[in-house]
Amino acid sequence: MQNVVVLGATPKEDRYAFRAMERLKAHGHRAIPVNPAFNEVLGEPCYKSIADVAEPIDTLTMYVGAAPSEPLIPEIIIAHPRRIIFNPGAENEHLASEAEANGIEVVHNCTLVMLQAGTF
Repeated sequence: MQNVVVLGATPKEDRYAFRAMERLKAHGHRAIPVNPAFNEVLGEPCYKSIADVAEPIDTLTMYVGAAPSEPLIPEIIIAHPRRIIFNPGAENEHLASEAEANGIEVVHNCTLVMLQAGTF
C-alpha cells in the first residue's frame, strides 16, 4: 500500500481526479485528497495543502495544470514524495526539473492507465 496524494482531488464524479481516487482506493492504496476547495472526497478528509499531509508521500499524482502548480513547487519539494506522476494536461516542466534535481522520480503518464495496466 502506498500513500498517494491526489493534487486537485474533487468530489465531482465526472472528473479524472475523482476516478483516480476511486481506483487508487480499489487497488488498496491510501488516496489522500488535496484541494483547498473541498472538505472531503470519497469519505477522506481533503487537505488544503500538501504541507498539511503529515505522513510520508510515496506518490504525488497531479491533476492540476502548470499555472496552479507553479507556486506549489517549494511545498512539493519540501514534502519530497518518492515520485510525481504528471497526468495528461498536468505537465509542469519547471516542477519536473526541480523534482529531478532533488532526487524525486518524475513520471509522465496517466495514473488510471498505470493502475489498469498494473504498472503503478
